[in-house]
Amino acid sequence: MSRQYRIAVVEDENNILEVISYNLRREGYRVLEARDGVEGIDMIRREKPDLALLDIMLPGMDGIQICQNLKTDVSLRHIPVLMVTARSEESDVVLGLGIGADDYIVKPFSPRELVARVKASLRRLQQASEGDRSVHNAGGLRIDIERHRFYVGDEQVELTPSEFQIMSLLMRSPGRVFTREEILALTGNSGGIVIERNIDTHVKSIRKKLGDFRDLVETVRGVGYRFRED
Repeated sequence: MSRQYRIAVVEDENNILEVISYNLRREGYRVLEARDGVEGIDMIRREKPDLALLDIMLPGMDGIQICQNLKTDVSLRHIPVLMVTARSEESDVVLGLGIGADDYIVKPFSPRELVARVKASLRRLQQASEGDRSVHNAGGLRIDIERHRFYVGDEQVELTPSEFQIMSLLMRSPGRVFTREEILALTGNSGGIVIERNIDTHVKSIRKKLGDFRDLVETVRGVGYRFRED
């Protein structure tokens, strides 16, 4: 690891907080802890960590509210958010990812899975910041990978790190069909049925942000997604 990443963990259950913090510190990360939502959002605003790991059910302010606050703050919206929930209902997953969360993990989880998700989110962030020093224009959309900016027409639109990586992948190869597995591999994610389903949710969120250009991201039934060639 070239530098020590700082991870904010907001979790009100002490035993879970201890497990998360122990395993992240063992991987070389610096962990910042908070046990309620208000303390957590204040800590994140003050420390500006590299990643925020938020429990959904928190006293004071829940994880969804914290994520919404982060994604509407221009100085904090770049921070990847990993949601932790004891509830696996689709509505919680869609809501969390729809407001800008980068990924989610359902309790109970293994330490290996937790670390893998954190590494994947940080890897996407690093790839987005480094970029490949190129700008791609297609169908009224423009993605500036070096500056990490995305435009719909002349309007700059904010994408989450995962959404940006997906659009970068699709726009660099118009007409090519990418399977969900390829998208996972090429955007720095890894393994698992749950993560594959995240791709569909990210695409749904992207299309909403594209507005009248939403049809440029096409679904190839039973295969995956592509950016319309024409």
